[in-house]
Amino acid sequence: MSDRVFDVIVVGGGHAGTEAAAAAARMGAKTALVTHRADTIGVMSCNPAIGGLGKGHLVREIDALDGIMGRAADLGGIQFRMLNRKKGPAVWGPRTQADRKLYRQAVQGLLAEYQTLEIIEAGATGLIRDSSVINGVILDDGRFIQSGAVVLTTGTFLNGLIHIGDKKIPAGRAGEPPALGLSADLEALGLKLGRLKTGTPARLDRKTIAWDMLEMQEADADPVPFSFMTGAVSTPQIACGITRTTPETHRIIRENIHRSAMYSGQIEGVGPRYCPSIEDKINRFGDRDGHQIFLEPEGLDDDTVYPNGISTSLPEDVQDAFIRSIPGLENVRIIQPGYAIEYDYVDPQQLDLTLAVSNARGLFLAGQINGTTGYEEAGAQGLVAGLNAALHAAGKALTTFSRTDSYIGVMIDDLTSRGVAEPYRMFTSRAEYRLSLRADNADMRLTPLGLGLGCVRTDRAQKFSAYRDSRLELYEALDKLVASPAEMTAAGVTVNQDGRRRSAREILSYPDRTWDDVIRIWPDLASWDRQIADAVAIDCLYRVYLERQSADITSVRAEEDRQIPADFNYAVLSGLSNELKSKLMLQRPVNVAQASRMEGMTPAAVALLIAHLRKIPPINLAS
Repeated sequence: MSDRVFDVIVVGGGHAGTEAAAAAARMGAKTALVTHRADTIGVMSCNPAIGGLGKGHLVREIDALDGIMGRAADLGGIQFRMLNRKKGPAVWGPRTQADRKLYRQAVQGLLAEYQTLEIIEAGATGLIRDSSVINGVILDDGRFIQSGAVVLTTGTFLNGLIHIGDKKIPAGRAGEPPALGLSADLEALGLKLGRLKTGTPARLDRKTIAWDMLEMQEADADPVPFSFMTGAVSTPQIACGITRTTPETHRIIRENIHRSAMYSGQIEGVGPRYCPSIEDKINRFGDRDGHQIFLEPEGLDDDTVYPNGISTSLPEDVQDAFIRSIPGLENVRIIQPGYAIEYDYVDPQQLDLTLAVSNARGLFLAGQINGTTGYEEAGAQGLVAGLNAALHAAGKALTTFSRTDSYIGVMIDDLTSRGVAEPYRMFTSRAEYRLSLRADNADMRLTPLGLGLGCVRTDRAQKFSAYRDSRLELYEALDKLVASPAEMTAAGVTVNQDGRRRSAREILSYPDRTWDDVIRIWPDLASWDRQIADAVAIDCLYRVYLERQSADITSVRAEEDRQIPADFNYAVLSGLSNELKSKLMLQRPVNVAQASRMEGMTPAAVALLIAHLRKIPPINLAS
């Protein structure tokens, strides 16, 4: 007998859980967020930062669907920087160092706005199910709560185990108990589980660091907010320190590497390749003269410093020794030692594109339980799982995201079609259509989808409508403004002196031209809102490429369901590598969609496959 009944239950109060709970509540679902302690909701377990290369795109997409991560980052961000500015806007990476306290408070405050969301302080120890249908969760205090759908976002808590040297501590993160019991229930559903690991560095006392010895990295002078709803960043901005490991650091680590939990055989789980421990760095790249470390203050009124770049599972005495061998840290006090943590995860190939478990109706998984690493990857999955849990509970059709419309779609497709051999991290290189999947146009891509689903609230809907209308108006104005090469030169903008009159929109399509250039030619354009102007300028820059890519996307979408004969001869595809032909012959995808998701399949390879399939009579599936 159930004590309470909800539409959706979300287990876990981390980044995946908060986005899942908020998304379900925005959809009108009566939602319960189950977490050990309400005051830890929104805690940044590891690096106190949001965004970065690829990850920043995910935050912008979460925000475009009215999620909370972007707004929380804007409220808590204390060092905003746009990464990759020297490259094109498609790979710019918005990032901010965050004040842990301010970020946590922001998340909790944003969740408090949802009237249909209730927070329940308890641990979840099991699932309520009727055969393969999930009906709710069992709490550690004996209560049963029932629901139409359940979202598990257990992070590193699922059978979590902390390692510091030879010391083992059952925990979900430092000072908090692990989630026990759920793994057995997942295995009882026939799900394949594995172990992964991640790590975190020691935390240092700011007052004991010799800051005057260090290079300092300032925040951007013009911080760019994550959220479409943020007018401007008002939180004070700080600088971070930069130092490096030394030959002495490397010597200490090498001599003690056998005492690391990573290298002593105590840890089963595989760690993230793109965020290696300092032991890994010294073992694999020890010939370098040093490895860079960013000393990131964890808050405006917090003396804790996060040394980004030296996560470790070495014993505490070794950590103390090697950290003190680093310039600026000779007399540092360690507040909390670094540690590795391993935890259970579910093979994400057992999920579909909605993040529903294929053989358990009403169960959705999001975040590190699916083999990912990072707040942003977790938040994006949480949003999708929360939306679909609410739709499932309401008896409505579920929604999916495509590789052609979002980084969210890229990530989920990667996870469900390829699985993971190590914790998955988002990069811009994973997206085939990254010219159109930019951080700056996330709202234009996804807010209309969110409006159709009903997950975008009125204030954003109204602001977005005005924004979209203004963009269209500016495009029309740019097409009407034309000038001769002589007129442009007179304004200080040099173009080819061919006598051809060019529009303002055409000028912005040149890589070496900016919005400031067109203002010099047409001063009245200076009255336009700069956010709208910059977005339109970027669109103009990519216009020709996007038109080509749009044709590719349309072709891929139209052909995704085209069937591939079981005996198709891949040897005839002369443009493919022998390795890719072997993979195709081994895996035998049933349609173009499956083939396109295989490791190594590029848009060009998919296009070649489609061209050959068009020559074959359609398969009669009814026969």
